Amino acid sequence: MTPALRMRLDVACSADHAFHTWTSRIAMWWPAAHTTTGEEYLDVVIEPCVGGRIYERTRSGREVDWGRVVRWDPPRRFAFRWHLGTDASNATDVELTFVPAGPDATTVDLVHTGWDRLGAAGPVRREGNNAGWTAVFRHFVRAIDAGPPSVTGVES
Repeated sequence: MTPALRMRLDVACSADHAFHTWTSRIAMWWPAAHTTTGEEYLDVVIEPCVGGRIYERTRSGREVDWGRVVRWDPPRRFAFRWHLGTDASNATDVELTFVPAGPDATTVDLVHTGWDRLGAAGPVRREGNNAGWTAVFRHFVRAIDAGPPSVTGVES
């Protein structure tokens, strides 16, 4: 049995901000090297509901599915079937939790399972995803550190 891939990250923001940075602002920080096309400036979309699609949309409008939302509990939990770069029949399971650790501190836990569905490829895919999630977390932290987007030049 291939063990779950577990990662933990502490970020200096509220759980609400961490959750929304991951789910609503993902296109602003998700690394191009971890998409199917590798294109810069593409759109990454998480439809905010159970059954919602997770996908990339290229500048030409082509959409490539990455997975489906299976749990949507903002701002605490988000889970999805994940098949970035492979057929949906090879999907694994990812769950992210956002646990408040203080007024401006959150612990983000990622648990990635389902490797045994992939047979002999499971352990290899797990190791590849270990490196991938590590890189993705670095980009996520930079987005958290940048803070929420600001609007300028607006008069009321």
